[in-house]
Amino acid sequence: MTRAAVLGTGSWGTTFAMVLADAGAEVTLWGRRGELTDQINSDHVNGDYLPGIELPQAVQATTDPSVALRGADVVVLAVPSQTLRANLVRWRDLLPPSAPLVSLMKGVELGSTRRMSEVIVEVAGVAPERVAVVSGPNLAHEIAVRQPAASVVACTDHETAERLAQACATSYFRPYTAVDVVGTEIGGAVKNVIALAVGMAEGLGLGDNSKASLITRGLAETSRLGEALGADPATFAGLAGVGDLIATCMSPLSRNRTFGVRLGTGDTVEQVVAQTRQTAEGVKSCLSILALAAANGVDMPIVASVVAVVHHGLDPREMGMRLLSRARRPEQD
Repeated sequence: MTRAAVLGTGSWGTTFAMVLADAGAEVTLWGRRGELTDQINSDHVNGDYLPGIELPQAVQATTDPSVALRGADVVVLAVPSQTLRANLVRWRDLLPPSAPLVSLMKGVELGSTRRMSEVIVEVAGVAPERVAVVSGPNLAHEIAVRQPAASVVACTDHETAERLAQACATSYFRPYTAVDVVGTEIGGAVKNVIALAVGMAEGLGLGDNSKASLITRGLAETSRLGEALGADPATFAGLAGVGDLIATCMSPLSRNRTFGVRLGTGDTVEQVVAQTRQTAEGVKSCLSILALAAANGVDMPIVASVVAVVHHGLDPREMGMRLLSRARRPEQD
């Protein structure tokens, strides 16, 4: 039996632990708060993030990372992206020497502009072939109630990707494999920022034409950045590209879209943060994504506009006018 450690008890980490358990693994979740890990062990429920959803008996929890990691065949990292480096510094000496490290995180690190797999390689001191990424249209609550979904397991080593896909394949969760880690991660990170923009449009009362335009041009921005970094263009037409983008931009379950809606209706960033339990990754990652784009000579006007709203006080109503007033050009340019 596969033994998996999942580090992070948020909604997606807990849901992926369920998927692994349903696929036959024995899973230990690590979380910071003892009251939550105790609840998971005693009641088999994560009441903070997945209330009312019973977890499999094969999922246990602990606040001790050494307990979670001891003897693990697979290590899954599911913490907020901007906390990954600090957490890995504490965990790296506990990591099993040969277990693949799987990133569920969708962000770009502030300051370094590194993708999450790059942070893992650097801090954990492991070869890139040991690091995999899971991405796709993965709204946690839908998967937690076992609604059908597909995803991508990307690793530069195809054999590792295949082994990990087998470890999380269930009757309701279908993983595909890929070797394009760069494209998979860029798609997962940028879609959060585009979802903030689409949410703002929703909050402003704009219709489907406006939102579809943002999604489509957002995909163009994502593809430009990915290709500049060496990604396979086909990735952005797949689950980790347009699939994840559609789900995150259109679903009320999306944290980033919901955050954007609140901004569009007039709330400040501080007001939304104060009332939101879960992390909207795009709020912080938009800065690092824009910096990464600038360093690679890539134009990302939607991302730049989101940064202007979230971090520089631009009124969301001005964002639309700013985008519409840009110089016209061929669509495929």
